[in-house]
This record gives sequence, C-alpha cells and structure tokens, in this order.
Amino acid sequence: MGQSLGCIQVQQSSVAVKEHFGKFDDVLQPGCHCLPWCLGYRLAGKLSLRVNQLDVHCETKTKDNVFVTMVASIQYRALSDKAADAFYKLSNTKQQIQAYVFDVIRASVPKLQLDDVFLQKDDIARGVEEELEKAMSGYGFEIVQTLIVDIEPDPHVKRSMNEINAAARMRVAANEKAEAEKILQIKRAEGEAESKYLSGLGIARQRQAIVDGLRDSVLAFSNNVPGTSAKDVMDMVLLTQYFDTMKEIGASSKSSAVFLPHGPGAVKDIASQIREGLLQAESVHE
Repeated sequence: MGQSLGCIQVQQSSVAVKEHFGKFDDVLQPGCHCLPWCLGYRLAGKLSLRVNQLDVHCETKTKDNVFVTMVASIQYRALSDKAADAFYKLSNTKQQIQAYVFDVIRASVPKLQLDDVFLQKDDIARGVEEELEKAMSGYGFEIVQTLIVDIEPDPHVKRSMNEINAAARMRVAANEKAEAEKILQIKRAEGEAESKYLSGLGIARQRQAIVDGLRDSVLAFSNNVPGTSAKDVMDMVLLTQYFDTMKEIGASSKSSAVFLPHGPGAVKDIASQIREGLLQAESVHE
C-alpha cells in the first residue's frame, strides 16, 4: 500500500537504493521516504549494513607435501557512504571474497612446513585480511576481521602426528620410570650395605664378648681350683659348648638330622680337634 502511494520505510542498519528511470539517484537512509512512482522513481533494492560472516574452506598443500584444509572466517560489512558501489559493482559478494581467500592462502601456505602453518596462522590471517581490504574497499565493503579458525591435515598425517606425540610421551614416561627404579636400587643397595656394616659390627662385638667371657672364666677357674691349668679349663669349656650345641639341635623342631660320633672317646677327639684348629689359626696369624 505504501509503495502504491509513493512511501517506503527503510529499517535500521540498512539503506535503500533509489533509481530514477532506471538510473541510480540516491541512497535512502533508515526512516520513511516518499517515492512518487508516477515521476519515474522506484526502489532498486535494499542493502544491509550489518556485519556478515563467511566461512571459507580452502584445501592446499604445505611445503613438505601435506594436504591441509583451512577454514577462514571472514567478517565484512557494506559501507554506508559507498552503498551504491556495494549494490551495483558486485553481483555475488561471497564468491568474490572466497576467490581472494583462496588466492592468498594457496600462495602463502605452500611456502611453509606443516608445523609452521600452525605456528603462523595469525600471520596467514593477517595476509588474507590485508589482501581483502585492498580488494573489497573499491567495491564498498569493509573487512572487519579475518580469522583462521581451523587447520585440518589429511587424516593419515593427523594419525601419524598423534602416534609420534604418543611415542614421545611414552619415551619420557619410560625414562622417568627407569630413573625411579634406579633410585630405588641405589637406596636398596645403600640400605643393604648399611645393614651388613652394622651386622659386622654386631658379630665383632659378639666375638669380643665371647673371648672376654672365656678369658674371665679361665682365670676365675684357675684361681679357685688349685692344680688346674688353662688347658684343662679350655677343654672343659669346649666340652660344655659342645653339649649345649647338641642340646639346641635336639630341642629345635626344624633342625635337620645330624650324625656325629658320640661317646667318651669321641668327645675327647672333638676337643682335640677344636684345640688343634685354634692353635693352627694362631700360628697362621703369627
């Protein structure tokens, strides 16, 4: 109805293009406008000034011959003071932007290794934005922001990269585990060495106490029983220890069977053998 009466309404964040007998006449700002069609004026169309977003998927190859698919997100909008250029100069804005994105990405990514593509994605996005800004400004469009939102290598390459990363982490874990086992073995060896050292001190002190006790026993027996010599006392001590040993063997439930010649003569022989062994040991030390 408003169009038939020559009145149109332009919404906020948009402009309208007015023509007079098919020729561009003016850009109508938001609000109500009179457009007398009987005088040859008509509405050619409307143009949104809002920010639009275009996601461009571009497949290209890196310097190390790996195919990757990059997703560039382009945010753009038409300029109000260049609305006529934006309306008339481009028939398909999205295809034009996509063509420039392809051109920049396929010219810059093949110069980089795959790892450098991930590291320099901001530089790639900056290059795309600069190229688009120079190209699209002449058509009445402003590039607000350009982002590289995704870099997807070939699935086989991606799987290989994950396996390399997993192998590296496993190698680090194995080194840490080996280092921990090494520390445990060192600590265990130190503990065993300390234990053996203390055990040796205990055995030495035990033997010293036995020697001191035997000496005191021999001296006390010789003083209290006249006519006895140190040899007689040692024979008696050795026999006493022999019988104590036989008693312990018989009392132990877990001891193995031991066959020894036993009798007065055998006891005398054992005493002689022990005494001779002690004398031989003394002669060796001398």
